Amino acid sequence: MAQSGMNGKRESVIDENLKRVYEEALEEGVPDRFRDLLDALKKQDAPTGQAK
Repeated sequence: MAQSGMNGKRESVIDENLKRVYEEALEEGVPDRFRDLLDALKKQDAPTGQAK
C-alpha cells in the first residue's frame, strides 16, 4: 500500500509540473521570425490581380 501511495504522489508531482510547463508555453508569444514567415506565406497564397 505504501508503494501505491508513493506512485500516486509521484504522478501528482509530474502532473503538476506538466501543467505548469504547458501554461508557461501558452503564455509565450510567437517569435517575430515565425510571425514574419506566416505573413510571407499569407502573401504568397493571396490571389494577385484576380477579380472577385
